[in-house]
Amino acid sequence: MHAMPNTNHKIIFRLSALGDVVLTTGVIEYWAKKFNCTFTVITKISSSPVLENNPHITNVISLEKKDLGDLAWLKKAGQIAADYENCELIDLHSTLRSRILSARWKGKVSRYNKFSIERRLFRITRSPKLDNKLSELRVTQRYASALEEDIPEPSALLPHIYLTDNEKEIARTLIEEHDLGNNFITLHPYATHPDKAWPKKNWQTLINMLDDADIKWAIIGHDSNIFEPQHAGCNFTSQLQLRETCALLEKSTLLITGDSGPMHLAAAVETPAIAMFGPTSKAWGFYPAGPHDVVLESEMDCRPCSLHGKSNCKKDRECLRRIKPEDVFEKVLKLMR
Repeated sequence: MHAMPNTNHKIIFRLSALGDVVLTTGVIEYWAKKFNCTFTVITKISSSPVLENNPHITNVISLEKKDLGDLAWLKKAGQIAADYENCELIDLHSTLRSRILSARWKGKVSRYNKFSIERRLFRITRSPKLDNKLSELRVTQRYASALEEDIPEPSALLPHIYLTDNEKEIARTLIEEHDLGNNFITLHPYATHPDKAWPKKNWQTLINMLDDADIKWAIIGHDSNIFEPQHAGCNFTSQLQLRETCALLEKSTLLITGDSGPMHLAAAVETPAIAMFGPTSKAWGFYPAGPHDVVLESEMDCRPCSLHGKSNCKKDRECLRRIKPEDVFEKVLKLMR
């Protein structure tokens, strides 16, 4: 006699970058309410903090580097499959590792449409038809396709990070100690891949404009090469834990960033973002979709040149240099009205 499937608890597998995991939270919330279910999430240990305190997630399996080697993962995947026998596995990663887990799974497996072939063809051909097809569905909607035939609107799938009262108090203390006030903005001048970063001189020019307009600002993010503005301000580079950064973002009026993880963190605490895209594209689906979010990008025949930002650009990031500080400052003033 076979055990009945557990329909009230589902397992989600998503590794990759921080923003990819943040974006699962809106889909999790949508499914939790629709199907009255709870979730275990399998992800990298570096991303697991964004899932803490989430009422729809009862367990997070945080994978370390040692878990992800070939033989180690075969063993780990078998253990997880045995622990969650008859629960549904929802593969929101769709790579070799998730396929190995799926092969060992003892229950139903659902998988999202990653549009891998279409994305790679678009990067090569830059076909307007493919651009339209890819841009029609944001990544959260693609995630939702794992269980949904009628795909929800992006507004129904916005990410959500649940902050604790203590984390919010830490943010309030930082704001008071640094005299940021009630109407400050956050800046994230860093990027995982150098070709995704807006030039530092543009950041400095923008900061000068903010100072002249008496708009207070704070720098967030982690980077070994710390950006030091000419004028003293609040520079929290590599000083805050991930959830402390989220708490500070929640208190800020808006975030200015590139195509980055903090862009999604801001969305998850309902803070508008001005995001500058260079080698990557909105067509990849990883863009902010809040009611006041803004994406700035240049129209160039060579864009997009990368799926993840490793572009080895031969034009000295012209796509990003074309986004002028004046353009960004104009958007800041509109969003702060």
